[in-house]
Amino acid sequence: MKTFKGRVVVPGTCTAEALVSHGGFNTLASFQHSLMFNDKEAKCGDQNNKDIYNKPMAGKALCLPQTIGSTTGGMVLYCANAMGRSPACLLFAHPIDSLAAAGAILSDVWTDTPMPTVDSLGEEFLAAVSTGDKIRVEEDGVVTIL
Repeated sequence: MKTFKGRVVVPGTCTAEALVSHGGFNTLASFQHSLMFNDKEAKCGDQNNKDIYNKPMAGKALCLPQTIGSTTGGMVLYCANAMGRSPACLLFAHPIDSLAAAGAILSDVWTDTPMPTVDSLGEEFLAAVSTGDKIRVEEDGVVTIL
């Protein structure tokens, strides 16, 4: 087991399977197909993200360095959450950007589906975690690779 401590953006606890992206995460490109065409698994539609392209994101511990791309990113995260297609949690190696933070916080306030969000976990976190690993997130921002 490896443990990391990050900054809590949206508090909560969960245990989920990791889905790891080592490149920037384009929220709109990743979720657009799922939201438009009723893909309940929310398979990643961003062809430029070779780590997670075409892999289901719904219910996963989404581990990434940061988000990139569209200014709609926050609303895309909120819509994915409201439609039951969001990751179980968002885990950022770097500080979260304002758009992704807005989407995570709006999801927390406006839906009944928790999506714990922790940032500033460090590059060591992304180096240690692999897709398929079990991840546990605690209220205080402690993230454990089980």
